[in-house]
Amino acid sequence: MKIQEDLQALHNHETFARFIKTIHELREETISEMHEASSDTLQQVSGRIITYDQILQFVDWEGLKKRHSDQL
Repeated sequence: MKIQEDLQALHNHETFARFIKTIHELREETISEMHEASSDTLQQVSGRIITYDQILQFVDWEGLKKRHSDQL
């Protein structure tokens, strides 16, 4: 699959790791927003968290973090 090959190539770049770290940080900020969210906005905040989670899983954030741990 082409996308998997592309992602493997991107894993070699520290700049990509920093970008994905930003996605992780946005996820953490959104989780903290959840504690203050009204019941009306809770579903929207939850949706954003799910989206961030999907991105992080798709790019293998844990593997990327290990690979570039000295630069992050």
